[in-house]
Amino acid sequence: MGPRQCARWMVLLLCTLLLAFPSHGHRPAEAFVGAYGINYGRIANNIPSPDKVVALLRSSKIRNVKIYDADHGVLDAFRGTGLNLVVAVNNGLLKDFAANESAAEDWLDGNVKPYLPETRIVGITVGNEVLGGDPSLAEPLVGAIKNVYGGLKKLRLEDKIELFSPHSEAVFATSYPPSACVFKEDVMVYMKPLLDFFQRIGSPFYVNAYPFLAYISDPENIDINYALFQPNPGILDPNTSLHYDNMFDAQVDAAYAALQAAGYKDMEVRVAETGWASSGDQNEVGASVENARTYNFNLRKRLFLRKGTPLKPKTPVKAYIFALFNENSKPGPASEKHYGLFNADGRISYDIGYSGLLPSSASSSLLPMKKMRAGGWIVHCSAAVILSIFFF
Repeated sequence: MGPRQCARWMVLLLCTLLLAFPSHGHRPAEAFVGAYGINYGRIANNIPSPDKVVALLRSSKIRNVKIYDADHGVLDAFRGTGLNLVVAVNNGLLKDFAANESAAEDWLDGNVKPYLPETRIVGITVGNEVLGGDPSLAEPLVGAIKNVYGGLKKLRLEDKIELFSPHSEAVFATSYPPSACVFKEDVMVYMKPLLDFFQRIGSPFYVNAYPFLAYISDPENIDINYALFQPNPGILDPNTSLHYDNMFDAQVDAAYAALQAAGYKDMEVRVAETGWASSGDQNEVGASVENARTYNFNLRKRLFLRKGTPLKPKTPVKAYIFALFNENSKPGPASEKHYGLFNADGRISYDIGYSGLLPSSASSSLLPMKKMRAGGWIVHCSAAVILSIFFF
């Protein structure tokens, strides 16, 4: 067979394959590129405008962004940026969406469809920390998610936009040791149909994992170095003989254990929120600039290595950091206002490798030519130089 005949046969074979396996349209990049993302909360009256936030994100090379609503100003600012954006159906809409499929469809028509594909909406969260939280929303949650998915199918977007619902640690009956973690019985009534549905459509399980909250709840019995990825003896899970040298990995594997116990051994766990407060109330032991810097520096380094956990070593952990800014209008304890990697004016809160919109004027938040122990490393140069190694 000559070269021309061979080429004709290759073309014929390609056409046959295309007919046998028809295209279902263009699929965008994965909903989560790499392993690092950030939560862009906006409960504040002094943070930069969305267009300046886009500039900050791009200069910081943060590609995965999650917001807690579907604000049109943000959606407009993200047009043409190439940044991956996850939008949210907030808890206040769940009952209406569960009762009326048309309400979910109208929301998609107004907040998603008009912005695609210029704004890369790659995911939708439906509700936040519902199970284990507000009992009145537990039943509507599943119905709302199904109706949002039905709306995505009508728009032929079900294969292009990931659907999920983040959970707090309150859904677990126990989390220590990690292998003993199971879902609470009263939660499982609603969790099972939710997991059944997510398994069918291929959605991951998202958990909000905060070593900070675990530490401040029991500072006398939890080694802060274990919570901060610093050198420590760690723990040995007696049921699996797996060793954990940091609480973050243990919390992720606890979620995996709960899923396995419930019969969902192949579902991926991702982290929807994690972070450390740089300030707090007097009783919030451990909330400090130094601890926040250490946690976020070491966490970022750990995520950029794209490695798994002791239980799932071949599945790289993916996490959204909380949060982009300190939010001065957030209710609750003082720590809620101080999770930001950046201050309200766009300056860095502390140096973990970002430069911010403006030069920092606070020398205490920088580490030039200063030793910093980070998870067993001794760093003799700035955090920015070291972390540049791990950029995407």
